[in-house]
Amino acid sequence: MFDNNTESTAPVDAGETYEVTIEDIAREGDGIARVEGFVIFVPNTEVGDSVTIKVTKVLRKFAFGEVVEE
Repeated sequence: MFDNNTESTAPVDAGETYEVTIEDIAREGDGIARVEGFVIFVPNTEVGDSVTIKVTKVLRKFAFGEVVEE
């Protein structure tokens, strides 16, 4: 039973914030964080950064987020 709601399989939701640690850097230079194994690309971060992010877009296999300034 599949539908077009791609967010239903992701452990994160667009608009929500999460505490994450940047684990890797993508080819394009964005940081890579994971929530329950789900990849989130976070620009302007470095490996080892512990940041609060806001998810901006959720796709089927990964998501995009941005650092929330505290």
